[in-house]
Amino acid sequence: MVPVKLPSGKRAFLSPGKHNQLQVVVVEQFAPRFAPGSLLVYLGDAAQKNLHMDEELLESLNIPVTEHDKLPDVVLYDKKKNRLFLIEAVTSHGPVSPKRQYELEQMLGHSPADRIYISAFPDFREFKRHLSNIAWETEVWLSEIPDHLIHFNGDKFLGSDE
Repeated sequence: MVPVKLPSGKRAFLSPGKHNQLQVVVVEQFAPRFAPGSLLVYLGDAAQKNLHMDEELLESLNIPVTEHDKLPDVVLYDKKKNRLFLIEAVTSHGPVSPKRQYELEQMLGHSPADRIYISAFPDFREFKRHLSNIAWETEVWLSEIPDHLIHFNGDKFLGSDE
C-alpha cells in the first residue's frame, strides 16, 4: 500500500502503482506549494474509487455527489480564493484534454468556484508523450520539477492587442 498524508494530517493508504504514487506527490508536494491551506475534496484510487470524498463540501460547491466517478484524480478547494483545483495524475491515461475539460465544465457548471485544471506528470518524458492532448487554459505540473508550473494560458499573461 502507498501511504499518503492528507492535508488534515490524517493518513490514508492507496493501492500500489505509479498512478497512485503520483497522486501522493500531488497531495503532499503540489498542494502545499500551489494550493496552500486547501481542503482535500476528493482523492480517488484505482482499487477504491472514492478513497477520500468530502460529500458535504461537494454538495456545498454544487458538485453532484453522484458524479464523483467522473471527477479528476485529485480535487482541492481553496476556500479563501474560492478555487477548485482539478488535477489529473497522468501516468498512462490522458491529461486534461479539450474534451475532458469540456466534460468537467458541464459537470461543474453550477459550482460557484473558479476552476483550475491541472495535468500532473511524474516527469518531462511522460509530459512530452501527452503534449498534443493538453487543453489551453490549463496548467501542467511535473513532480520532478515541483516548484514550477507550465501555463497553457493563451494570452492570459501577454494580453490582447484589442
